[in-house]
Amino acid sequence: MDWFAAGGSWLGRWLFTEGLAVLYAVAFVCAANQFRALLGTNGLLPIPRYLRGMRFRRAPSVFHLHYSDRFFAVVAWTGAGLAVLTAAGVTARLPLAACMLVWFAMWLLYLSIVNVGQTWYAFGWESLLLEAGFLATFLGNSTTEAPLAVMIALRWLLFRLEFGAGLIKMRGDRCWRNLTCLYYHHETQPMPGPLSWYFHHLPKPLHRIEAAGNHVTQLVVPFLLFAPQPIAGAAAGLMVVTQLWLVASGNFSWLNWVAIVLGLSVLPESFLERVLPIAPPATAPGPVAFAVLVAAVTVLVVVLSYWPVRNLLGHRQMMNASFNRWHLVNTYGAFGSVTRVRMEVVLEGTTDAPPGPTSQWREYEFKGKPGDPGRRPRQFAPYHLRLDWLMWFAAISPSYADTWFLALMGKLLENDRATLKLLRHNPFREAPPTFVRARLYEYHFTDRRGRRATGAWWDRELVSEFLRPVTLGGAGRR
Repeated sequence: MDWFAAGGSWLGRWLFTEGLAVLYAVAFVCAANQFRALLGTNGLLPIPRYLRGMRFRRAPSVFHLHYSDRFFAVVAWTGAGLAVLTAAGVTARLPLAACMLVWFAMWLLYLSIVNVGQTWYAFGWESLLLEAGFLATFLGNSTTEAPLAVMIALRWLLFRLEFGAGLIKMRGDRCWRNLTCLYYHHETQPMPGPLSWYFHHLPKPLHRIEAAGNHVTQLVVPFLLFAPQPIAGAAAGLMVVTQLWLVASGNFSWLNWVAIVLGLSVLPESFLERVLPIAPPATAPGPVAFAVLVAAVTVLVVVLSYWPVRNLLGHRQMMNASFNRWHLVNTYGAFGSVTRVRMEVVLEGTTDAPPGPTSQWREYEFKGKPGDPGRRPRQFAPYHLRLDWLMWFAAISPSYADTWFLALMGKLLENDRATLKLLRHNPFREAPPTFVRARLYEYHFTDRRGRRATGAWWDRELVSEFLRPVTLGGAGRR
């Protein structure tokens, strides 16, 4: 068994960088498609307003130099273009310095977006993409040997991602310790996928096996990433399989996919050569300047690891926290608590003025989050529907929506084009509604009998008003 062989894996590095470039492209396209409604000058949480009270050192971003919606679009589409070229293999064939510059540019552009993204970008996979992207800058081009130190740093990132998620579960919700969380999770997760109904209806003993397998994969297996090959590769392979299971069971943006490409970077070269019909080019160590940069980055990772390690060992572990504004060497974790009941906020509008007991209220439909009980959940990941995700948080607690929900209702009353592009169905295409309201429903997956009888995927029951009817110029109260 050769410990060092994995560190110089050309194919492992190639799978990681190609996969990460694809995920960068998805992230930039998400930003380009959604920013006008969420963050634009007339968006729900406008970037210009945010920048007026924010200093560069607290939120490093190119938008401190200049902001306009057109400039944001240029930044996002430039990042997407660089990512597509990288995924196509162009960047890796550039001279070493140019290759590093492209990777650094993608990291800097996406960092600039995340640091002004406010609530819409407060997800752990933003920091995960940035940390992985920063390390990719120092992996070299196609003719440079993959630096062992950076390849080990990728393992360290995967370790923190998995082990942090495992610890937060064991320290958090009691149902993880008694192996019952998956009785609820597939139904109550933020955005179910097309197979979630089937996962939810697996026998309870299988749910307990799922939970136990999750604990092993996240709390035991990560330590094997630092063992000699082929043990490290087998551990990474098990993580990849587990992440693919999560991809099949729900929508978690690019979280699972970054974990997968990190795992692929650990697979042994001998294994990859058998399954990939690709002849690696001849590689050589990088120049002295490159070695110095790699050494400096290695020291930086070691130093910045102090805070994530302290967080992992502490009794009050934080989930998905960045300890610096550059999103380097972060701490990760998810679902420390699992909701038992699924609540959904449903938005409706009417053309009656004022609305009365006989008014017809028509429902807005979102692209991803549950609405119409007869509509099957869709697969969107790795694409991230930011508004859909925040609506899930709003249903859990209205405080998550304090800064943007009333503004969203105002946009619906105006038939705002950018906002409506985030929705699947606008029932008021000809003219905007005169009043809108929000209602809170309890959702449950139908059972097998109900599914056969009605064709519906969900049962729902009205719980309460979330926001009473409001009109332009009016004020709502939850």
